[in-house]
Amino acid sequence: MAPTPHPHRIRVGIDVGGTFTDAVAVDSVTLDLVAQAKVPTTHHHEDGVAHGIVEALDRLLKDVGRTPADVAFLAHGTTQATNALLEGDVAPVGLIGIGSGPGALPTRRLAGLASLELTPGKSLPLHYAHVADPDDTAAVRAAVDTVVAAGAHVLVATEPFGVDDPDGERAVRDVARERGLPVTAAHEITSLYGLRKRTRTAVVNAAILPRMLATADLVDRGITAAGVTAPLMVMRCDGGVMSLDEMRRRPLLTVLSGPAAGVAGALMRERVSDGVFLETGGTSTDISVVRRGKVAVRHATILGRPSYLSALDVRTVGVGGGSMARVADGRLHAVGPRSAHIAGLPYACFASLDDLAGASLATVSPLDGDPDDYVVVEAAGGRFALTLTCAANALGRVPAGDFAACDPEVARAALLPLADALGTDVDGAATRFLDAGVRQVRQVTEAMMGDYGLDRDTAVLVGGGGGAASVTPHLAADTGLPGRIARHNEVISPIGVALALVREQIERIVPGATQEQILGVRAEAEAAVVAQGADPAAVEVEVTVDPQTNTVRAVATGATELRTQDRAHRADDTERLELAAASLRADPAAVEVLAATPAHTVYGTVRRRRLRKARHPVRVLDADGVVRLHAADATVASTTVGEAPELLAGLVRDSTSYGDGGVRAPALRLLFGSRIADLSGVLEAEPLLALARSELRSRAADEPVVAVLEVRT
Repeated sequence: MAPTPHPHRIRVGIDVGGTFTDAVAVDSVTLDLVAQAKVPTTHHHEDGVAHGIVEALDRLLKDVGRTPADVAFLAHGTTQATNALLEGDVAPVGLIGIGSGPGALPTRRLAGLASLELTPGKSLPLHYAHVADPDDTAAVRAAVDTVVAAGAHVLVATEPFGVDDPDGERAVRDVARERGLPVTAAHEITSLYGLRKRTRTAVVNAAILPRMLATADLVDRGITAAGVTAPLMVMRCDGGVMSLDEMRRRPLLTVLSGPAAGVAGALMRERVSDGVFLETGGTSTDISVVRRGKVAVRHATILGRPSYLSALDVRTVGVGGGSMARVADGRLHAVGPRSAHIAGLPYACFASLDDLAGASLATVSPLDGDPDDYVVVEAAGGRFALTLTCAANALGRVPAGDFAACDPEVARAALLPLADALGTDVDGAATRFLDAGVRQVRQVTEAMMGDYGLDRDTAVLVGGGGGAASVTPHLAADTGLPGRIARHNEVISPIGVALALVREQIERIVPGATQEQILGVRAEAEAAVVAQGADPAAVEVEVTVDPQTNTVRAVATGATELRTQDRAHRADDTERLELAAASLRADPAAVEVLAATPAHTVYGTVRRRRLRKARHPVRVLDADGVVRLHAADATVASTTVGEAPELLAGLVRDSTSYGDGGVRAPALRLLFGSRIADLSGVLEAEPLLALARSELRSRAADEPVVAVLEVRT
């Protein structure tokens, strides 16, 4: 009897961690989790972590009864680049500086980058040589010979104003390639001004390039040998994925990508529009922000110096599911940073009641030199750590079936000695434990909400990671914000890898940028993701123009295939109205449908204020009832693609504000088809309208379009 064919292909995500490599298979249409597998990370194998990636894929396919031909998409995330920098395991870099006359002085100073500290007592291995004329082939070869003789394994060419005129850097790069070593020009890594920062970013990229190239080749060969023909992608540090070829060019984009995978999972799986994602492991919690459906990104600090690497803004707190309580003078005064994992002790809540017989409280120093106020229980079964997970289980905050769930009776027995020491009952001890642990997380969470202007009326807390239940539910109760634990939270990172979109960011310094220049940057970003396999019909581009720094930034995202979700449930009209009313904090009778497209419905109400102009808050919901866009006071207009240019011109003109800060066009978002095009990053009317025309240029003239405008104050 022939096997029953599977209706859908699968998307595979593999997350390479320090201890384990986790793999998941996700249905490419429904996005449901189909299977998951875990193997030890193969740091010490002759093929390194690449062997574990192939092993995890093989086990996953066997478990789910699929073949390599069933894989529609394959991506992996790795901490290898991050670890290389943390451990100082980098290649010596040969830096070729270019310039003559007075302009050569700032370039020669780049030799000082050799003082960058990788680890205590170990600096970046960098060898410098200078070339006055990049067209002097003999001089370039001599400079290359100098740095190679000094031990360089990879080369970088840099020149002042190489962003504007890269010919010199290209000339040196082309000659240097004759030596057969990896070589890059600084302008290829970033097109932003700032010779030292740009060169520093390129040098760090080069330092990890040989190791990452070797791994990329091993993974590529292993996946190909396994019979997978789907495109192989790699997780970026900004929440997207890139092609393997792009990773070979810019491996630095994988640094700090570990937390980005979890946020990608929250965005794509949990469909978070505005909120805070908290990924909690055993020892720490990574906190990041999602605002209007996009991850919060900033230029990262690498090796203690600012760089041009755009990475997820993630802030880490030393509190996790295994964090231990600290007690002094009869008071629980702190939690962590040491955890049961660091102390080498089992969690008390995962013991048995027999193991906990005769339990008494004791204090220890988890590591030499640590304070001796970390509490443990000594019992019949040995020594156990009291952890945040124990406290959360004792209070019933861990859902049944959760990765961290245990028998609540055991958790309460484990905390009884602590309760006696604190002069309270088990509930009181568990509450104090969670209060102390979550206090630090709350401080960072609220600071990030303030930094990014998150609206408490729409923000949600989403917990991921195996320790999510030890932090997120109590934080939600403590702050009054809605909170939930992500489905399959223990594998949210590989799920994020499997669901992440191809992403590319192009930044240019363009003083007084014209419409054509802005559209050119946009087109470059769009072309870059299409070149990496994104379906042209699915690409979205967000453009931001910063008049203070003259920076034009375009972020393009797209799926490697058009995914049509076939979910069993779609919210009906009544459900969506109720969900919109809840988000608006209004009576459903006071909420009306303002406009709609095939994929989205726009709801609004009127908020009248004494002696002040009424406000018109708006919520945009998708077919599942998820709030995809919110505005505190907006104008909504319906039109068609053919009529949009004229209508938008009038709306933008009427909504443009004038003040001491200059002329500012409204924040504009367009709804059409299945998309929300965010054009709010452009402050000037003409470029804004040009971008709007660009977004709609390939659509049918009679297709409906909804414009949502917010006046800038």
